[in-house]
Amino acid sequence: MHSGFLLLLWFAGVASVQFLPPAALIGVVVAALLLALGFAQARVRRLLRRVRVLMLAIFVLFGWFTPGEALFAQWPQLSPARDGVTLALIHGGRLIVVVCAVALLLERLPLERLVGGLYSLSRPLALIGLQAGDVALRLLLVLRFVEASPRGHGPTHWKEWLRDDDGGSELQPIHLVRERLGGVDALVVIGLCTVLLMWSLS
Repeated sequence: MHSGFLLLLWFAGVASVQFLPPAALIGVVVAALLLALGFAQARVRRLLRRVRVLMLAIFVLFGWFTPGEALFAQWPQLSPARDGVTLALIHGGRLIVVVCAVALLLERLPLERLVGGLYSLSRPLALIGLQAGDVALRLLLVLRFVEASPRGHGPTHWKEWLRDDDGGSELQPIHLVRERLGGVDALVVIGLCTVLLMWSLS
């Protein structure tokens, strides 16, 4: 399947999570965690550790700054609001789904195809003067250097970031993958259009 089309479906899926009712969101969170732990375990664990402070901030802000009935009636001054805790769980669940989706995307889609898909999606922006090729190549360079950086491979002194010594290794050439739409993409588009049409008529 075309990488740009995959990214478009990914963006649509992540956006649709924001509109799920709480009951459906619980199932999506469980399914996303199972998929991420099954196919991108190391990456999703790392990403979840990085957003733990954000998760705590969501719980504190919604739990203690949302007006409503206290969750623990015995300590009304210290207790979070019942509605606030519900909102915190909803927004925290959405964040977990997005993190799992990012982990699966980065794990299953090679870096060159990912940037190539972004290139395909950004080509219409050429009408306003934005060169899609330049943006994609710069993004690919940034992602490569971030992955090759010493950060995340043990304690590193800040001066390591300023070194201009590559250890004698040569920079690898950059390949921007450009793909063509295939038969599978056409079938998926037809299927999605059919589902949307039936949903709008029901």
